[in-house]
Amino acid sequence: MENNSYFGDIARGMKTLATGMKVTLKEYFTPKSTEQYPENRKTTLHVAKRHRGRLVFKRNEDGTYKCTACTLCEKACPNGTIKIKSEMQADPETGKKKRVLIDYQYDMGDCMFCQLCTNACNFDAIEFTNDFENATFSRDSLVMHLDKEVYKGGSLPELIDGGAPLTIGKFNTKTK
Repeated sequence: MENNSYFGDIARGMKTLATGMKVTLKEYFTPKSTEQYPENRKTTLHVAKRHRGRLVFKRNEDGTYKCTACTLCEKACPNGTIKIKSEMQADPETGKKKRVLIDYQYDMGDCMFCQLCTNACNFDAIEFTNDFENATFSRDSLVMHLDKEVYKGGSLPELIDGGAPLTIGKFNTKTK
């Protein structure tokens, strides 16, 4: 059994307190910087190109979407955020029946952004963009019909290319 004295315990306590106060005072006197997000977001905001912000359809040069309604993305989605409605229609030129997309519903509020849907797509028809400003006041506005919308880059179109160039330690900031 260790022989501890009353004054030895007080000395160890004071040493521990001094160590904690040293860290606290060092942090207190280092200059702080705050990135002014809403005001300077077009000049300082950098988002990685591989950030998964929202799902969009890829389109051909003529504006048509590449989706063939094969439902591979719907089957790959672990929590059912993608719902595809399609029907078989006869092609007027060849007379053969083919699947035609009626509705491609994507619920961004339930999405885990796992990218399993884009990996499962054999036709390279969907992708995640790095557009992250998707806050809304109702969950209903997070349900999107991707076949009916044409994505043009959201509120900050330059974010698709990564936004502002990444410079470590340099921000358009206000020092407190």
